[in-house]
Amino acid sequence: MSNLSRRKFLSTVAAGTGTILLGPSACSALSGKSDRVSDPFRKISLGKTGIKTTFLGMGTGYNGYNRSSSITRAGTAESVIRYAWDAGIRYFDCADSYGTHPYTASALRGLPRDKYTIGTKIWVGPGGIPESERPDAGIVVDRFRKELDTDYIDLVQIHCMTDGEWTKRQRRYMEDLEKLKSRNVIRAHGVSVHSLQALRAASEDPWVDVVHVRINPYGENMDDRDPGMVMPLIQKCHDSGKGIIGMKLAGGGKFRNEPEKLDPSLKFVLGLGTVDMIILGFESPEQIDDYIERMNRISI
Repeated sequence: MSNLSRRKFLSTVAAGTGTILLGPSACSALSGKSDRVSDPFRKISLGKTGIKTTFLGMGTGYNGYNRSSSITRAGTAESVIRYAWDAGIRYFDCADSYGTHPYTASALRGLPRDKYTIGTKIWVGPGGIPESERPDAGIVVDRFRKELDTDYIDLVQIHCMTDGEWTKRQRRYMEDLEKLKSRNVIRAHGVSVHSLQALRAASEDPWVDVVHVRINPYGENMDDRDPGMVMPLIQKCHDSGKGIIGMKLAGGGKFRNEPEKLDPSLKFVLGLGTVDMIILGFESPEQIDDYIERMNRISI
C-alpha cells in the first residue's frame, strides 16, 4: 500500500475492486462460512471477547459532547434507538459524553438483556463532560449501570485517546477496568482512538480487548489522510485477536452531502476482512432504513 498512489487507490475502491489490494485475509473473509458479509444483521464475534452481536450497530453520539448528542437535543433519542432495535440492530454504542445512557435504557426496557449488546465509554481527559473530577473507573461504571438500568455492561472503553503514550498514562483506569471484568461487571474493555499514534499504542498492548477505529477509503475524519497508513495497524490489532469496531465510514457525517461516496466506503470496509462490525451515528429512522438498504444492495 505504501507504493500505491492515492489516486489509484481511490479509483480502485470506487470501482468496487478494493479487495484485490488487500491480500488473502480479505478473500477468506468474503468466502467464509457466515451469511453474506454485507448482511447488516449477520452475527459476528467481537475479537476474542466472547461478545456476539450484529455486524451493524447504532452509534448514539453523532455530534456528541457535554452529555448530549444530535438525537438527545432533537428529543428523538428513545424513538430512534427503539426503531434500530425493531429494524434488527442489536449493538448500541453509548458514551458518558453523549448523555444517551437513560434514553438507551428506556428504549430497550422490557427486552431480554442477553439479546442486545451495550458498549459505552469513559471520558478521562479535560472537557467533554460537565464535571472537572475524574473518579475511578469503578465509581463511573457503577453510575453507568444505574443510568443504563443493567447489572452488567458488555463493553467499556476509554474514550477518544490521541496520545501515543495513553497506555502508560491511563494505566489507573486500565487496571480498574480489568478488575471490573474479573468480577463480571463488564465483559470486555478497550479504547476509542483518534490518532495514528494512539492506534499504534492500542495495537501493541494486550490489555486492549476491543478498539474503535476510524476507517473509510477517503481518509476523511481519520487518524491519517492516507488509509494505507491506518490499514496495517488495524490488521495488527485484528491478528492479535482484538475486536475491531469500524467508525466514521461516512466521514463523520460529511458523506451525507456526498452520497456517491457511501457505497464505495461500505464496500471498502467490508472488503478489508479485519473489521468485525461497524457503527453509524443514526439520527432518524430514514437513515437506518437507508443504510440497511445499501448494505443489502451490495450483496457481497
